Amino acid sequence: MLEFLIVVVGFFAGMTASVAGFGIGSFLIPIVGVQTGTKAAIALVALPHFLATGVRLWLLKAKVNRQILTRFGLLSAAGGLAGALLHAFFVSNLLQIIFAIMLIVAGILGILQVAGRLRFGKARASIMGLTSGFLGGLVGEQGGIRSVALLSFDIEKEAFIATAAATGLIVDVVRMPVYFLTQSSQISQFLLILILSSSAVIAGTLVGNIVLKRIPEESFKRIVSLLILLLGIFLLIISL
Repeated sequence: MLEFLIVVVGFFAGMTASVAGFGIGSFLIPIVGVQTGTKAAIALVALPHFLATGVRLWLLKAKVNRQILTRFGLLSAAGGLAGALLHAFFVSNLLQIIFAIMLIVAGILGILQVAGRLRFGKARASIMGLTSGFLGGLVGEQGGIRSVALLSFDIEKEAFIATAAATGLIVDVVRMPVYFLTQSSQISQFLLILILSSSAVIAGTLVGNIVLKRIPEESFKRIVSLLILLLGIFLLIISL
């Protein structure tokens, strides 16, 4: 039953990530964690996240905004490495609750189109990149914060998703070796979960890419904000 649930949630998470730029870690980690524990789940889900993000980037590679990626990418990688190193010693439920509340507030502001009127300078954009990478390494959930930051930039939906994917892939590259070095024995015990979750999120990614093309540009940011709000509520409920 758990394996079936992982496939269903993985497919939904992959599809959500193709539309909103986040969702794989946020939705899969709690489900996988039922079987493996949270720390091992964060490490396990990193691989399907990496594979699905790579597929998403490959589908939209021509749309990557290189200027934004430069601001986000390097600091996201630095934050991801720092978070992954700290992950080996510390995972706090309080941090998860704070993270969920941040997403709820950001989602409401986005729906009200307040986020769309904000414009981050280079310094703030860099801080958001560092923060999203750090959370990605520490709790496996970087995409929500990154999407909040990207909503402040005036870019089309394909560029939004492509740039989010490129940044996420950079973070995965630096955090995954730390996970596999520190938790290789735990990961090797759950190869079936790796195979099922990876297959599901890739399938969801391909379907989500089709859905993305059908979303009107003028509605895209509000849809992303709504998904951020729902993610925050979901994470808050499972953390309490």
